[in-house]
Amino acid sequence: MSSGLDHLGLAVKDLDAALPFYRDLLGLEHLSTETIASDQVRVAVLEFGGGHLELLEPTSPDSPVARFIEKRGPGLHHVALRVNDCEIALKALQDAGVTLIDSKPRIGAGGKIIGFVHPKSTGGVLLELSQKPT
Repeated sequence: MSSGLDHLGLAVKDLDAALPFYRDLLGLEHLSTETIASDQVRVAVLEFGGGHLELLEPTSPDSPVARFIEKRGPGLHHVALRVNDCEIALKALQDAGVTLIDSKPRIGAGGKIIGFVHPKSTGGVLLELSQKPT
């Protein structure tokens, strides 16, 4: 089902304050920044070692990332695994009794096709399934 690690998502309070550390001090290449209105989040994508790092800044106090930061503080938000077909992967997990956040795929940062698996089914880790845009 999974063909490797796609990215790590880090929740940050202030994207503009966090970005220079990763870009300027660690030397990661800043590929893009975009706002995903449906998720109420601003995302900066950086490249590292064949994968990506997403810095996630909430754009609303009601967003899932804002609630995450309020409850747990800034830090590791999710792990994303690369899949060939997100819809098939989500269906297989659902058929196996896994609790999903997204029963159907949706569009995420960079146009990727994504779906989230609930942490109660993964030992406490928010897991994203990520398929390259078609």
